[in-house]
Amino acid sequence: MWKVRDVMTPDPYAMRDSDDLYLARSIMQLGRIRHIPIVDEDNHFRGLVTHRDILEATVSKLAEVDHSTQAELDASIPIEAIKRTDVKTVTPDTSLRDAAEILYKHKYGCLPVVEGEILVGILTEADFLKLTMQLMDSLDADGSTEFTPTQRTP
Repeated sequence: MWKVRDVMTPDPYAMRDSDDLYLARSIMQLGRIRHIPIVDEDNHFRGLVTHRDILEATVSKLAEVDHSTQAELDASIPIEAIKRTDVKTVTPDTSLRDAAEILYKHKYGCLPVVEGEILVGILTEADFLKLTMQLMDSLDADGSTEFTPTQRTP
């Protein structure tokens, strides 16, 4: 049986409570990611900031705030003020099927992966897409061009 450890992204970008919204936005843009775990100085998982959280904390473009003013505002907002703490986590030994069900059922974009309280990875929708492409390539390599996905379950 496949486990989360087989597909997760190990050692993801992480931030601390004292970091600011400007840094989070920069990391997301540069790393092309949508989720940043928040950890303490001992790498204990403390929460999560998502792209959606950043958008909610940002002044609307309709307010016509210039880029430098927005950056200044972002730099004044600590991550602690916008992070989510009610985050479901999994362990590296969680079955991949169970993790997929959690993501699907709750419409989450990621699951932080922890051992005890220590952040060891992150499992995202993108990780499942990569796995899906690998499985499809494997089917094609076996000469099996027929692939019928199972019925979608509610």
